[in-house]
Parts: sequence; structure tokens; C-alpha cells
Amino acid sequence: MTAEAGNGRADVSRTTPLRVDAQRNLEHVLRAAREVFGELGYGAPMEDVARRARVGVGTVYRRFPSKDVLVRRIAEEETARLTEQARAALGQEDEPWSALSRFLRTSVASGAGRLLPPQVLRVGVAEEGQAGPAEEARVPQQRSQPVVSGPGELRLVSEPVADHGGADTLLEVVGQLVDRAREAGELRTDVSVADVLLVIATAAPALPDPAQQAAASARLLDILLEGLRSRPV
Repeated sequence: MTAEAGNGRADVSRTTPLRVDAQRNLEHVLRAAREVFGELGYGAPMEDVARRARVGVGTVYRRFPSKDVLVRRIAEEETARLTEQARAALGQEDEPWSALSRFLRTSVASGAGRLLPPQVLRVGVAEEGQAGPAEEARVPQQRSQPVVSGPGELRLVSEPVADHGGADTLLEVVGQLVDRAREAGELRTDVSVADVLLVIATAAPALPDPAQQAAASARLLDILLEGLRSRPV
């Protein structure tokens, strides 16, 4: 065996663990980013993500050269997850209301709604008696902010988005769930896709006990679902 061959094997043995560590660090960073952004919103600093991942902030920036890149990665992954959940509900539930409620329960449980792209979570509030374009208001991206409300109609703003990241597909699939439930007479006629997004972006306050947290989230969702459902006149 030549020294060159031996050195080659030595190089491989030294570099392979580094690749494994890099992959592990990436998984830690992505998991931490989902947790931090889900709790604090996309305004949370990269230092918080690094602290939660138990890595140096330089490690985060080596994988994601800017915060925007990390935010886009998380938002696109969560948008894709919600889209699959909506498709599963469409394909596996025959009853329109069951399909919509299944999607809402699954998406709220996963927490993906709080990580949707900010461009998707934009609504317009048309004030009663107000002429002209509706005033834009950003839907909350974190638990501490109140849900946008008003006396007028809540609707999606048809605003061009530079990087949709799968958001258009999500809106289309959720729109099918909404249309089916409305046509079946089980959904209030004034409920829109924006209202459904508001529901999945809303969460109960964080509680220290996991069982209490789960119970509070389930109770809140039950109340919200009742608010969406149509009632006989």
C-alpha cells in the first residue's frame, strides 16, 4: 500500500464525520427555527435560533447566508406541509364539512399555520361605508398579537408576490375545501379562504403543562369551528 493511498483513506475518514455533523447541525437549526419563529414570529433574531439549536450563530449563517433565506426555507416547507394536509382532507373525506374541519384540526395541531409566508397572511379590512381600496392589515404571525378584526368583510388582498413558494397552490387547495363546504350549506356564506388562514394562524397561549396546552388548543379550535359553521335560519 502506498503512502498516497493510505493518506487518501485517512482524508475520507476525517471528512465523513464532518459531513455527518454538518447535516445534524442543519437539522438542529431548522427545528430550532420552526420553534422560534412559531413562538415569536419571523421577526425573531438569528441569535435566538442559534441559541435554541445550541450552535454558534456563525454556524447558522454558514448554512443560511441571510435571515431572509432561512425564513424562505421554513415558510416554503410549512406551506408544502399545509398543502399536503389540505389535499389529504379533500381526498379522504367525502363530507365537505368533515374535510374542512379535518384540515383545520390537522394544521392547527402541526403548528404550520403560524409559519405561513407573511405574503399569504395578509388580509384587507373593508370598513362599513368606506369607499376606495380596503386598508391592508397583516395577520398575526405569533401568539402574542391579537387577531385582526373589524366590522367589514375580511378578504385576501390580491397583491402580487415575488416569490410565492407554493402559496398559490395552497390557496387553491384550501379554496376547494371552502367552496365545497359553502356549496353544501355547511359553511357560512361570508367565510373566505382568508378566514380559514386566520384560524390556522391562531393559537392558544403557551402553557407550561403539555396536556393543558393541548386541551386549550382543542377548545379554542372547537369554538372557532362553531363560528365558521352555518346555522339554519
